[in-house]
Amino acid sequence: MEEVEVPSYFICPISMQMMKDPVIVSSGITYDRENIERWMFSCKNNACPVTKQEISTKDLTPNHILRRLIQYWCTINESHGFERIPTPRQSVEKSQILKLLNEAKTSSSNTIKFKCVEKLRSFFAHGGKNNLEEVGAVGYLVSLIKNNVLHGDDSELVINMIEKSLDILCHIEISEMDMKNLMSEDDENGGIFLDPLMQILKFGNFQSRGFAVILIKCLFNVADPKHLISVTNDFFKEVVNVLRDNKVNSSMQVTKAALKLFVELCPWGRNRIKAVEAGAVLVLVELLLEKNEKRLCELMLMILDQLCQCAEGRAELLSHGAGLAIVSKKILRVSHVASDRAVRVLSSISKFSANFRVLQEMLEVGVVAKLCLVLQVDSGPKIKERTKEILNLHSKVWKESSCIPSHLISSYPPTS
Repeated sequence: MEEVEVPSYFICPISMQMMKDPVIVSSGITYDRENIERWMFSCKNNACPVTKQEISTKDLTPNHILRRLIQYWCTINESHGFERIPTPRQSVEKSQILKLLNEAKTSSSNTIKFKCVEKLRSFFAHGGKNNLEEVGAVGYLVSLIKNNVLHGDDSELVINMIEKSLDILCHIEISEMDMKNLMSEDDENGGIFLDPLMQILKFGNFQSRGFAVILIKCLFNVADPKHLISVTNDFFKEVVNVLRDNKVNSSMQVTKAALKLFVELCPWGRNRIKAVEAGAVLVLVELLLEKNEKRLCELMLMILDQLCQCAEGRAELLSHGAGLAIVSKKILRVSHVASDRAVRVLSSISKFSANFRVLQEMLEVGVVAKLCLVLQVDSGPKIKERTKEILNLHSKVWKESSCIPSHLISSYPPTS
């Protein structure tokens, strides 16, 4: 099929991709709405990317003529794989959102506040996500959650209002600076946002708990070390409960956020031990037995690698009947990253926790055979080097074992 080149004036100067919703900024240059809004609001840039002139107003003018040209071009080139871009919905004006927020702020009625949150969700769905952040909707939603969670109001109306507020916050691209403000003890919304999110983790419904995990992960991405070190045992217990709860962890986004939280937190202070005491190792083993998604397996093995660097973590892994077996099974089956982390876990076990019972279990469940297989395939020099170290370390126990298939025993490294 003959290739068709997209006309250059259909291409957004920021993303270098065909525009779907072309808009004109005050400098006269046309951009794709999503790209220029991200440039102005999330990245906090005030200059036109092309002309470098200051963008005097954040209002964007739809370029209807160019959009119709793009739609027509896509239609006549449909046979070349180009789908007609949809006509965008009318964007929400900032004045509409400001009026709504002012009405809600001046009212003491939870019913009016709930209707405000519902309308904000509707505005977000109709393309007003960046306007929401710019006019202060983020601060209002945060204060709404804090006031209701910390005051213990658990009426059905308030529970739904909190859930919808969390939903909006999870999907707005909140800037790094605003995220840091939410982690500040002195922020204008009445203290650190982590406290009400912890309350939601403990007592919220499964949807609210999922949203809370996602937001907490975003907060810790920009947190100071003092916050990372001072995480409590209760916090780890609640995140483990999220991973254990089938309703909550059925969402790939929530599970990834919870796992990334552990990856972020475990290297700091005594967090490894806190995570182990919260039951993280056993939950991770169970999840490895259930889930096969590549990124999830990589994250789980990364966490197990960190937790097995302490004696408590290794003891927990060995206490699970399938711990060694499932870690070994993931080698050469998921990705290079997963194989590397799994071998690192086995290395920690073999160096620091390898009593006779453990060494026999590693033989019987196929760990040693898998390590011999690693030496036969193209698995990367670092993985092979660590694997040889493990096999050499316990060659007296393993080398003559009948548990290793004959076609693999030949790859067993010679002892030095």
